[in-house]
Amino acid sequence: MSARRVFITGIGLASPIGHDLASVTAALRESRHGIVTMPEWAQVPGLRTRLAAVARDVPFGDYPRKKIRSMGRVALLSTYATEKALEDAGLDLTALPPQATGLAYGSTHGSSSAQEEFCRALFSRGLQGIPSTAYLKFMSNTCVVNLAQYFQIHGRVISTCSACTSGSHAIGYGYEAIRAGYHDVMLCGGAEEMHFSHAAIFDMLFATSTHHNDHPERSPRPFDADRDGLVVGEGATTLVLESEEHARRRGARVYGEVAGFGTSCDGQHVTMPSVEGMATSMRNALEDARIDAAQVGYVNAHATATDAGDVAESQATLQVLGTGVPISSTKGHTGHTLGACGALESVFCLALAREGFVPPTRNLDKPDPRCAPLAYVTGEPREVKRLDITMNNNFAFGGINTSLLFRKVV
Repeated sequence: MSARRVFITGIGLASPIGHDLASVTAALRESRHGIVTMPEWAQVPGLRTRLAAVARDVPFGDYPRKKIRSMGRVALLSTYATEKALEDAGLDLTALPPQATGLAYGSTHGSSSAQEEFCRALFSRGLQGIPSTAYLKFMSNTCVVNLAQYFQIHGRVISTCSACTSGSHAIGYGYEAIRAGYHDVMLCGGAEEMHFSHAAIFDMLFATSTHHNDHPERSPRPFDADRDGLVVGEGATTLVLESEEHARRRGARVYGEVAGFGTSCDGQHVTMPSVEGMATSMRNALEDARIDAAQVGYVNAHATATDAGDVAESQATLQVLGTGVPISSTKGHTGHTLGACGALESVFCLALAREGFVPPTRNLDKPDPRCAPLAYVTGEPREVKRLDITMNNNFAFGGINTSLLFRKVV
């Protein structure tokens, strides 16, 4: 039996630049961003950065209290995105056999705000008054567990808590599950909520942007010689993946095909990126898709605007794809949405292929000479007549690397 093709038939999202596909596509074309100043972070002693990208005014539904009492904000974001993705796909899970649908989802953290609330209560008054559902909100697999019970998923459930590759791992593992014939439908994605502790973690590593606290529009600056670090963001994105046969049988609209997936681990250092490790994940994806590097029409780079990360990624991209492929990072629009970025940026790839343009990297005025000489897209969006194959790359602490390839389906 040959491997099955895997189509994307539904998209749902909440992000700093919009909460639906049309809004985020327009923001990318118009170079609008969601970076803001967080003056309340001044109350955190020693925290230097004040920048974040927040998913404001997410129109959450009137969810039953019984179903969401174990959810913190990160799980609520993932529930919203999944609900919208299913609506977009026109898919009623209750009409499918109980074991037909699987789930792969992740986040870097559980709900950090819920964990803060738990710890403050624990150390001030002990266990008195702490609800029994408290831990369920901040456990590492809170998104996938809550999604499974909310949407009554009975198939395989995969928690992909791999830091900044959580969302891309989820898509990759969902794709593999369908391709191998284990499921016809997989709900895949990632989420992250905003909390000062996320900024603090990177602040302690001297990896956050601190020079533009009063001018959020100037940061982050991926690949730029004057970049000074990342900006943390929040959001959630869910993709509905289906086997080709299942999608065509029900006449589903198709956004694109997951053409290939590659992942690898450096096995060397927890925070220092490896050029060879990054390149290996890209090569693995190309081999999986059985396509040549020359067929890739656009690369959405992970590039978070950190000093070492951007340089290593650019060199890895040069090794695998050469100098001619248009490349940009959308972190300047959304900040680094951590566990959500792999799924959110995959949606960007699908949107760009449909609309025929490539967005610039915001704030990339002068490429760092230490970065490889790639075809960086700067200034204005670039119109592209054909964008058949796009690549989304994401990298995480622990030397975890992912690369996803998407094919336009006509």
